[in-house]
Amino acid sequence: MTDHPWPGDACSLVDAMRAGEITPTEALELTLGAVERSALNAFSYLDTDAARATAAAADTALPFGGVPVAVKELEPVAGWPYTEASLVHADRVAEFTSTQVERLRAAGAVLVGQTTSSEFGGVNYTSTKLHGTTRNPWDPSRTPGGSSGGSAAAVAGGLVPIASGGDGGGSIRIPSGYSGLVGLKSTYGRIPKGPKVHQNPHTVTVGCVSRSVRDTARWFDVCNGYDPHDTLSLPRVDGWERGLGTLGEALRGRRVAVAVDLGVAVVHPSVAALVRSGAEALVADAGLARVDVPVEFPPALLEWAMSNLVTLAADLGDRYPACEGDLTLEVMLGINIAAHHYDLDMAAAAERFRVEMHEVMARLLDEVDFVIAATNPDVAFAAEGPVPMTVGDRDLLAEFGDVMRAGGNTGILTMPANFAGNPAISVPVGTVVGLPVGMQVIGRHHEEPLLLELAHVVERERPWPLVAPGAPC
Repeated sequence: MTDHPWPGDACSLVDAMRAGEITPTEALELTLGAVERSALNAFSYLDTDAARATAAAADTALPFGGVPVAVKELEPVAGWPYTEASLVHADRVAEFTSTQVERLRAAGAVLVGQTTSSEFGGVNYTSTKLHGTTRNPWDPSRTPGGSSGGSAAAVAGGLVPIASGGDGGGSIRIPSGYSGLVGLKSTYGRIPKGPKVHQNPHTVTVGCVSRSVRDTARWFDVCNGYDPHDTLSLPRVDGWERGLGTLGEALRGRRVAVAVDLGVAVVHPSVAALVRSGAEALVADAGLARVDVPVEFPPALLEWAMSNLVTLAADLGDRYPACEGDLTLEVMLGINIAAHHYDLDMAAAAERFRVEMHEVMARLLDEVDFVIAATNPDVAFAAEGPVPMTVGDRDLLAEFGDVMRAGGNTGILTMPANFAGNPAISVPVGTVVGLPVGMQVIGRHHEEPLLLELAHVVERERPWPLVAPGAPC
């Protein structure tokens, strides 16, 4: 025993508990002590008494029995604050618990508390009027990403071994890439989002940020499967963790396109070189067949950004526009533009874009089995934001104008998988200037096990640090 939380992944912690090396109560107390000392601002709420009661009664025979787990604050847990990281909902308490969290509880997880998020999950860094700024454990002056930034900071920072996340435009993969973690965005509907779920615009999935591929596989073993509260959720699939390491022959000879920038992003040369090297190694290690096909996804324009704000308008209800002064700048600007300009013509343009993106992805995956790209175009930027409009010495606004302003560059590599509903996974492939770089692999619908197998190959052949250097572990 030390004064620091468990340094390994969640699965190894369960193994240690079953072997009698550490108890659930000891693991929880180490986590609570580390959270109290931490300057990362990764947590917005701790449920200390309930967590201690759960740990004392934990059944370590369960998949996550006794493991301290954190929940992203955009996900409701009955009796906990349900602020969505916004002053608008500062006093709101959740009246129900998400299906994902209920399934984690049933699997023995000890729910420690909530991790910070960007307001309503709207931007790719984590700094809000309600909770302040969350920091990257690799460099506290940088962001851990967003919107699952608090979860990434907590896991990479050594506070908890695994935490929940959500991904509507990259919000699991982006912080995983910035923070040196594993992040799987599943096929749309793989894990239910209910109850009382907003479906529009059919891009958001839920899952986790983790230290290892097997942790992510176990999470999906526990959480996936149809739930009547989410009518678009998919039937249950078993054997995610059990299948790791068994699909090597199924991968051999599969076709892969390496398109670091997906034909649409501006990627820093150092990041591009590292991802390209990681891709070449994975192609060799997994016995893939690299093919050259054109890859060029269209940028997301203003119409799509506006259509995403329909669910926010439903959430705000009659509080808007009186509440606009409580909103962070990006959210306020977005909802104001949508309120004044979103109409039938813009909705139609967004729908045409969605159809085009689906066709681009489908045609590409008719020719190849996987696409490898960077997760992020650069390393993590300033913790307080804003989202950068430069990459190296390139001024993106000067080059691209309103197209780049509307579509962004920070999330432009992750959004295609959300638009088309495809699974995509981010794994660490090294560092640039001491900061993590993620490599993303996109696959066909319902083929997450193959993506996990590819990630497992990377992990086995080129393992990454499980926590950031200098973290509490």
